[in-house]
Amino acid sequence: MSTAHPEVKAAQAESVPPEITNAWNDATSLHRAFEGKGCDEATIVNILANRSATERALIRKEYNSKFSEDLDIALSKELVTGDLKEAVLLWMREPGDRDAKLVQQALTGEFNIAIEVICSRTPSQIQALKQAYRSMSGVDLDKDIGNHASFDHKKLLLAYVDTTRFEGPEVDAKIVEKDVKELYKDGEERLGTNEATFIRIFTERSSAHLAEINSVYRHLYENSLEKAVKKETSGRFEFALLTILQCAENPGKYFAKALYEALNPLIAITGIDKRKLTRIIVSRAEIDIEQIKAEYKKENKKSLSDDVHSKTSGNYRSFLVSLLEPNH
Repeated sequence: MSTAHPEVKAAQAESVPPEITNAWNDATSLHRAFEGKGCDEATIVNILANRSATERALIRKEYNSKFSEDLDIALSKELVTGDLKEAVLLWMREPGDRDAKLVQQALTGEFNIAIEVICSRTPSQIQALKQAYRSMSGVDLDKDIGNHASFDHKKLLLAYVDTTRFEGPEVDAKIVEKDVKELYKDGEERLGTNEATFIRIFTERSSAHLAEINSVYRHLYENSLEKAVKKETSGRFEFALLTILQCAENPGKYFAKALYEALNPLIAITGIDKRKLTRIIVSRAEIDIEQIKAEYKKENKKSLSDDVHSKTSGNYRSFLVSLLEPNH
């Protein structure tokens, strides 16, 4: 009986990338966590909350191949804790697919969630959202927005998802000054508001350009554009404009404020807003969570992770804290 030369064995071992081996091991551990009476949620949290998007995709592929079962279906079936289940299933989605799912659900329910997701995303993220939305629902995002939105916020959202915006930091000072004067003339200076001007500028200009508009507006008129928007508009239209403007200036600050509101509801009896907490932490964990944490601490003089830890519990708490503190 012949045996392979040690060097051949070593070469064969090296031919399998470490990440594939790790994904195979993780898939096996997840399958074990599903077996028997009950579900080992702690193992699921420990594995999935500490894996990157690429690693999660590999785990899914290995699990589906080895056990002839879709990992997402298995997670949906085995996880019984509602808050944890929602968080894990959202985490397992690709970013564009995740945003598409959130928007699809919100268009027929909590519409402000759809506005938050759409108006806080970059142009490239919007494109990924639109492609995923079409694949998921068989309908274009524009059509569903048209079916469920109305008035000025409908015009704004349709323009925002259909306009290709520059994503770089460069700004044309002359165009900024022109935009500032138009916004003032069609807003605070007149009786009534020309909403079309706000829609055009807010949907066509880059984030860097809008941030500079706010700065110049304050310099020229001793008032912020944000205050002007609050004075001149209302409802969902106001919320969409403010989301675009605040995320253009500082998305970390915008989401830190939203997380504080989720953790500290005005009416204490309602409890914390776990859906909002889940949505923001999961969707921003691999984008700008460190900036959000820094802004949260700067504004509230306490740690976001500590707040989440003190106001949630169980494996749901462990999952969120692991996303906030991946090296903890």
